[in-house]
Amino acid sequence: MSGWKRDLPIGLVVLAALIAAPAFGLPRFWITTVTVFFIWATVVSQWNLVFGVAGIFSLAQMAIFAIGGYTTAMMGLYLEWSLWLALPVSGLLAVVFGAVVGLACLRLTGAYVALLTLAIAYILFLLIVTDTDCVYYEGTVCRSLTEGWKGLGRYGDYGFRDLFGRDFHLGNYGLALAVLTLATLFSFAIVRSPMGLAFRALRDNPGYAVSRGVSRFKYQLLVFALSAFFTGLAGSVYAGVFSVIGPNVLQLGLLLFLLSMMVVGGVGRPWGPLIGAALLMLVDETLKEEAFAGYRNIGLGLILAAVVVLLPQGLAGGIDNLARRLARRGGGAPGE
Repeated sequence: MSGWKRDLPIGLVVLAALIAAPAFGLPRFWITTVTVFFIWATVVSQWNLVFGVAGIFSLAQMAIFAIGGYTTAMMGLYLEWSLWLALPVSGLLAVVFGAVVGLACLRLTGAYVALLTLAIAYILFLLIVTDTDCVYYEGTVCRSLTEGWKGLGRYGDYGFRDLFGRDFHLGNYGLALAVLTLATLFSFAIVRSPMGLAFRALRDNPGYAVSRGVSRFKYQLLVFALSAFFTGLAGSVYAGVFSVIGPNVLQLGLLLFLLSMMVVGGVGRPWGPLIGAALLMLVDETLKEEAFAGYRNIGLGLILAAVVVLLPQGLAGGIDNLARRLARRGGGAPGE
């Protein structure tokens, strides 16, 4: 069965279930939690293109996310733009930033890319938290451009409170789901396209790929820039959903949590980011309960270790392998 013939029906069923879920009376807490899942899954799906498909060990994804979020916040606060207008602009600025990161990494491979991109994210973090220069005064209070550790707030939202009143969280849910849907379609289209084939060729055998005319310069810039668009949109949605954004989005713990989603789901697998994000978000929320709070990090670590040892291709890879075995036993053609 071809990839699209298998993935499209599954995707439509999952999308229909997610659209219908709020109608079953889910508490507001779980609607908000699933909204956060949509945001993180969007980030991880695009990170999977860079890391899993193209094989570039970049750790700059949350820096790109922060660019999208802070751009939206600043446009709303300082320029008084509607966040709907700031949303696409944030995505485009994230593309520019992603292309710059890609250019910086062109001459590097492996661990050196990881170190450089982690340094870029840390520099951005330091620029934010050490920002104390006055941009304007609010009465007698000095306000800096990024507000440092406090983060930016009071820049508005996407207007769902005015539209839906107490049910504004459903608007946030729908927006985050729409961005995730577009990002996932984009990710699948890239993976199944000749461009995705070029990414994988450069990942698996760069010398041979270059000798066959595949330009590392062109495709590395493309994967950084293209994946940055939806990552920037995710940052913009995050800023609008929570009406505040701060340097906490650049902390190492969150970066490792999202990286774990990709590893658990299956690095390089199209469905991997969604499966990994769903599982770890569910486990994380469960372990936040008072009875398990002391075991939260231990539990997440054990899950990651178990998947790495028992399912090195991640949960999506394990499901694919199981489907192939069942297809062979049933006399059918194995899926791609």
